[in-house]
Amino acid sequence: MSRIWDWALDAYARPGVPDACLTLQDVHGQNTSLLLWAIQAGQVDPEVLARGAALARAWDAAALHPLRAARRALKPALPPVDDTRRLAIRADIQSLELAAERLLLETLETLAPPGAASPAEALAAAVRAWEKPAPTGAQAALIDALAGAST
Repeated sequence: MSRIWDWALDAYARPGVPDACLTLQDVHGQNTSLLLWAIQAGQVDPEVLARGAALARAWDAAALHPLRAARRALKPALPPVDDTRRLAIRADIQSLELAAERLLLETLETLAPPGAASPAEALAAAVRAWEKPAPTGAQAALIDALAGAST
């Protein structure tokens, strides 16, 4: 496994991180892969983050949003479609969605060497690069949940 992917899996397993990420993603329109990469890399360089945000937007449109939409659409039963087969296809799509997120994280990791910013500074810089507002409280929830994760 890659360094960023291992870190992301470890971070996401921490209590509160999934909820904080989903809030930033679903409520505030953030790209959590971009945010996690910036935090892990300590990255605050505006040019690097702008390239990362452009990459994440393109990958969202090409891969992540369509996969996520298909997975979510298959969550409820769709009679007369067989539930077991529907759920198996949904699981396959979820696996593809995770593979797409991994590829995005690993590609982001190649954009620049790590910086030295604190997690909070890197998160705030990534939110600015994404150009969508995310309240400081939502950002703090992620930083608090990540506390203790090695960055």
